[in-house]
Amino acid sequence: MTTPLLFDKPSGERTEGRVRPNHVWIINHYAEEPGGAGGTRHFSLAKHLRSFGWSASIIGASTEHLTGRQRLGRGEKTRLECHDGIPFLWLKAPAYNGNGIDRIRNILVFTWRVWPSNNLSLLYPPDIVVGSSVHPFAAWAALRLARKHRVPFVFEVRDLWPQALIDMGRINANSIAAIAMRMMEKHLYRAASKIVVCWPNAGDYIHDLGIPRDKVVWISNGVDLGEWQDRAPASDGSLFTLMYFGAHGGANGLENVIRAMRLVEAHPKGENIWLRLIGNGPQKPALRRLAEELGLAKVSFEDPVPKQAIPALAAQADAFIFNLIDAPMFKYGISPRKLFDFMAARRPVIFCCRAANNPIDECAGGVTVAPDDPEALAHAILAISALPPSERAEMGLAARQHVEASYSYGVLAQKLAETLNKALHRHSSLN
Repeated sequence: MTTPLLFDKPSGERTEGRVRPNHVWIINHYAEEPGGAGGTRHFSLAKHLRSFGWSASIIGASTEHLTGRQRLGRGEKTRLECHDGIPFLWLKAPAYNGNGIDRIRNILVFTWRVWPSNNLSLLYPPDIVVGSSVHPFAAWAALRLARKHRVPFVFEVRDLWPQALIDMGRINANSIAAIAMRMMEKHLYRAASKIVVCWPNAGDYIHDLGIPRDKVVWISNGVDLGEWQDRAPASDGSLFTLMYFGAHGGANGLENVIRAMRLVEAHPKGENIWLRLIGNGPQKPALRRLAEELGLAKVSFEDPVPKQAIPALAAQADAFIFNLIDAPMFKYGISPRKLFDFMAARRPVIFCCRAANNPIDECAGGVTVAPDDPEALAHAILAISALPPSERAEMGLAARQHVEASYSYGVLAQKLAETLNKALHRHSSLN
């Protein structure tokens, strides 16, 4: 593709009887196209933004974060692709494995390549630039682009760097790295016309850094319901399938689930309960070893599946388990994609987490237990498996209806469009 194939007139002019929608650039180092291995938050938002007067282009790194897949061929520095009408511009970034020096190099190279005009020349000029952080350097590059084009900058915060790294014990709060990241973080907050956060209480954290609360807008992660059929449970009652799919990392705390299953298997009412763990991550080998040491017979470890296969996989579950460690960072809330997938599947969820928000309690879509307590979790698994199918179906339906009303990307895109409109208005009033 050699042209962006968007619109040919400046903002506000009419083309064939239509007013051209405003255009937003979304800078997300770890952006994913549909069918990719990771989350497609920005693709889903971009699709639905079209209903609210906005078009979007997504700019990401050529190296896929979860798999290391290189999207660009040898000699390619950029590539513009179109997925369901959404332009994706990939910028060449080097391969890496883990969180060492190669990943730092990947981050810095991507940040550097966002700046030159010729790398972005195929895109329609922006009316707003959104910089999305997992790390803050991509957002910093987005701020520079916004200033270059004299348009508003919106900072989307998807990880509280450096606070998340401090809370997880990866860096010291008084280290040079933490101090430098804190300075960049405050700079980005101050420079942004609006700040989008994924967790409901993140505004408290940002306000404590001296930033006005009215700058902050909560726009959760969610689910694209067009990918999900509303499937009623199909279990014949002979086997109760408890399912988890997603990352097997430190924050997921799946050791708690394995230890709970030892108690379930030892209980007379647990003989028909099967746990399926689907996915990958650094903790998976240790979890396998733990299950073997405990002699578990009804736990299976399965490979991850493509994103498009998840709805059919989820239909095989009778209930889902959502588990996180008990960590300080969750006082600001959580926004996990997989939880909204569980709810979209119309199944009850065992919510094993202590966080500021609890979508399952909000709708009576399952049961809640404290984290890091295998006995309490085992009791919850046995209790939900013993419920009449009609009660579990009622919980699942409540979860589905709640995600439709509050966490569908159609609803979230409308909130984002309103935020972008306010940022434009604020920018024009100041200039």
